[in-house]
Amino acid sequence: MLILLGVAVVVAGFAAGFNPLLVVMVSAVLTGMAAGLAPLEVLAAFGKAFNENRYVSAALLVLPVIGVLERAGLQERARGLIAGFKAVTLGRLLIGYLLFRQLTAALGLTSIAGQAQTIRPIVAPMAEAAAQSEATGDLPEETRQSIRAMTAATDNIGLFFGEDIFLAIGSILLMVGFLAQSGIVIEPLHLSVWAIPTAIVAFLIHSARLVLFERRLKRAAP
Repeated sequence: MLILLGVAVVVAGFAAGFNPLLVVMVSAVLTGMAAGLAPLEVLAAFGKAFNENRYVSAALLVLPVIGVLERAGLQERARGLIAGFKAVTLGRLLIGYLLFRQLTAALGLTSIAGQAQTIRPIVAPMAEAAAQSEATGDLPEETRQSIRAMTAATDNIGLFFGEDIFLAIGSILLMVGFLAQSGIVIEPLHLSVWAIPTAIVAFLIHSARLVLFERRLKRAAP
């Protein structure tokens, strides 16, 4: 029961408003010592955990980097870039991004794009600029929010229906393991192949939605 002292320290530390990192560190040290570990063994456990999970912390660098880029004018540059291409419409831009997202997700590259990495700082401003070039005046705030929502939805759909084609994705491995427990042995590649028709249909349906969305915006434009 002494091992549970770490939980009590976390609760008390957070309730008292102490530094969260300090609270977690003290809790881990007390838990390790209560479990019979020597101080050097506790320190070695910290080092091993950091070494094994050091790549996880790299993802935390994405948000501050994006924030710095946005402060330097990333969104304005994205809007200016797309405004220079008159042939790029809102529908064509988002359909192209949908195809890109599905193909990269099918190859297992699920982290090279996303809401924080590409949608908010790059694709959404480009989509707004493409819609702005077709409008006679400034876009209403409600229209801007609708464009941003559709852009985010495009990323979600491309990722969701594209990643199932990658045979090492968690959902595929989960199904393979579940079927194996039921006595049905199937290769991950077979499930991945059967995900391709679904991805194609999802692409066609959402592409049609994007075309209709663009037409609806044109009709509603002043």
